[in-house]
Amino acid sequence: MAGYFALVLHAHLPFVRHPEHEKFLEENWLFEAITESYLPLIQVMDGWLRDSMETRLTLTLTPTLCAMLLDPLLQDRYLRHLNGLIELAEKETHRTQWEAAYRPLAEMYYRRFTGIRDTYIAYGRNLVGAFRKFQERGKLEIITCAATHALLPLLANHRPSVRAQILTARDHYRACFGRDPRGIWLPECAYATGV
Repeated sequence: MAGYFALVLHAHLPFVRHPEHEKFLEENWLFEAITESYLPLIQVMDGWLRDSMETRLTLTLTPTLCAMLLDPLLQDRYLRHLNGLIELAEKETHRTQWEAAYRPLAEMYYRRFTGIRDTYIAYGRNLVGAFRKFQERGKLEIITCAATHALLPLLANHRPSVRAQILTARDHYRACFGRDPRGIWLPECAYATGV
């Protein structure tokens, strides 16, 4: 039996930005997602390009996530966070110098975090631009989502609100990727008639 497989990844985080605090716990959600998901995905797609692999996937980048990824304050804070992880991993390699069971793990994290930082710096701290590059090269289809990840059926009785969610998302997508989106991920997969 022949068939098709579509890999669709959904990337969203609620907007969190607190310049009034030096460190803010919820900003760590963004930093962890960048370190554990977005930059490793970019590294994999760089490998696809390097190896001329015929691969393709679809990724939702929500307007709130793109706004945070493009924010200079959050970019600075992420780099500080990442440098802290690298410093901790380096200290751990020294601490475990005589512990054969633990030192390889500490070294692995040091290499991993420095590689993540190298990729982040190589893309000018602009992950939205990195994903745009892969879209322009035909390896990635970026789709949008409702502007604030609003549950659209709950807004169905007020059509101007639904319209505002969709058009704001479209406009933000245009600003980030230079074209109209070819698809939309419905927040929470919740269907609303007419969308």
